[in-house]
Amino acid sequence: MTTGLPRHPSPGQGGRHHVTPGAGQLRVSRDRAMQEPGAAAAAAAAAGPVMRVLDMHTGGEPLRIITGGFPAVPGPDLLSKRRYIRERLDGLRRRLMLEPRGHRDMYGALLVGSELPDAHLAALFMHNQGYSTMCGHAVLALGRYAVDYGLVAQPSSPETQVNIHCPCGLVRAYVQYEGGKSGRVRFHSVPAFVFATDIPVDVPGHGKIVVDVVYGGAFYAFVSADCFGLDVCSSKTRDLVDAAVAVTNAVKARVKLHHPDSEDLAFLYGTIITDGKDEFSKEPTANVCVFADAQVDRSPCGSGVTARIALQYHKGLIPLNQTRTFQSGLTNSVFTGKAVEETKCGDFKAVVVEISGQAHYTGTAKFYVEDDDDLKNGFLLR
Repeated sequence: MTTGLPRHPSPGQGGRHHVTPGAGQLRVSRDRAMQEPGAAAAAAAAAGPVMRVLDMHTGGEPLRIITGGFPAVPGPDLLSKRRYIRERLDGLRRRLMLEPRGHRDMYGALLVGSELPDAHLAALFMHNQGYSTMCGHAVLALGRYAVDYGLVAQPSSPETQVNIHCPCGLVRAYVQYEGGKSGRVRFHSVPAFVFATDIPVDVPGHGKIVVDVVYGGAFYAFVSADCFGLDVCSSKTRDLVDAAVAVTNAVKARVKLHHPDSEDLAFLYGTIITDGKDEFSKEPTANVCVFADAQVDRSPCGSGVTARIALQYHKGLIPLNQTRTFQSGLTNSVFTGKAVEETKCGDFKAVVVEISGQAHYTGTAKFYVEDDDDLKNGFLLR
C-alpha cells in the first residue's frame, strides 16, 4: 500500500466498505470528544446516518468515492443498478454531491458488484443532475484507488492492469506501479465513434451553428469557441458555460440519438467547446466540457477527449497511435491520448482510444444527516 495514503477501510462486497474499531479506540475517542465544546451535539449527530467518502482529483476535476453509508444496490447488471439508484436512492446522491456537503460541480463514484467476471470493480458515476455512463477522469482516479486499496490482489510492476466496469462497458486501466507506489494511469476506452458531423442547429442569440456529435462512452456535441467569439483559454467561464448549455439544448431538440448496445446510453451528456485546433500539432489543443446541469469539468475531460480523438481520426486528421496533448482551457491540466485500434460498434466504424493522466488524493470525510435538517438532502443554487 502506498505510503502516506488516507487511512481507509478495505472495500467489501458490492463496494460497501466496513471498519470496526476496537473498544479501546472507541473509549479513547469518546473520552476525548466529551472534553471538547459541543461534544454532546456532535455525538448526537453521529448517532444518525453517517456517510463516508474518499476524495481525489484528476487534473483539477473532483472525484468523491463513496466508501460507507450507502445501501447495497440490487440489479442483475450494471445498467439495471444505474436505473435502480436513479429511481430509488437519488436522495443519497443529492446529499453527497450538492451543497452543503458538496457543490454544483462535485462528481462522485459508488463502487458496486459487477456481473462481468473479468472486472476488478464496477462504478456508478454521479453528478449534479444524475448519473453518467462513462467518466474518464474518474477511471484514472479509480485505477490508482483500486491498486492502493487492495481491489487488485497482486499489483505488478511496472504497470498493474485494473478492469473497471463502467455503465458504458468494461474499461481497462493500466496503473504505473513501482516500489509499492502507484502513479500515472492510462486506460483503453470502449469503442468510440462519430454519430454525425456538420449538424446545423439553431442556437438562440447565435443563429445557425454547425456541430459534430460523437460518442466516447457518453455522447457529446463539439463546437469551436470561434462560433461564439470566445476563447476557451481566456474567456470568462460563465460565457463558455452559457454557450455550451445553449448548444446542448439546441442539439437535444434537433437530434435523436441511438446507441447499438443500449438505449440507456442514448442521451446527449454535454457540449465540448474547443479551440478549433483539430489538425495535428505537437502543441496542446484546449477545450472546455460542460455537462449535466451546466456542470463544468476542470480537467480536459477523459470521455470527451476520447470522443474528440475519435472525431479527429474519423476526419483523417490523425493516424492510429499518434499521441496528442489535450489541455483544459480552465486549469491548464493536461491528458494525452491516441487512437490505438479500429473496431466497430454496431454499424458504426469506431476506434479504441487510450487516455493518460494523473490523479491525486485530497482527503477523507464523514458526513452526518440529522432528521430535523430541512436541507439534509442537498440543494443547488442556480
